[in-house]
Amino acid sequence: MGTNRQRDTETWPSQVQNGYKVALMNQYSASDGDIFPYYFRKYGLGPLIGKRTWGGVRGIRGYWPLLDGGYITIPEFSIYNLDSEWVIENHGVVPDIEVEDLPGDLLAGHDAQLEAGINYLMKEIQEHPKPLASPPPLIPAYPPPGE
Repeated sequence: MGTNRQRDTETWPSQVQNGYKVALMNQYSASDGDIFPYYFRKYGLGPLIGKRTWGGVRGIRGYWPLLDGGYITIPEFSIYNLDSEWVIENHGVVPDIEVEDLPGDLLAGHDAQLEAGINYLMKEIQEHPKPLASPPPLIPAYPPPGE
């Protein structure tokens, strides 16, 4: 939090969002789209809403051209947790709140996952508001006036 001479309160840095958060994901979330919800959950930022992610986080390196114009890459990188267990690869990240987007709903302009996320956030805001902290007492002038 920060304040200016006029005692206007703002978050610091200004891009910080102190309120409730959700992360939306689905079966098309892959690679960094797998990793983001994994760490969103790990750091307790909020619930994951949607469908299990794809489960493909193996990083590739190299670009070796072939005679037919194609190329070869080599899978080389993956991630594991602090318990020395492989994570995400071939399984994905399971949501806390499972919601499926049906094609007919999407064509009709309804995104069930987005709506579930908004409904969750609105309920949390109403039931457990998180007001911003008030600024601390003013710091006395230094040196004190008259010295």
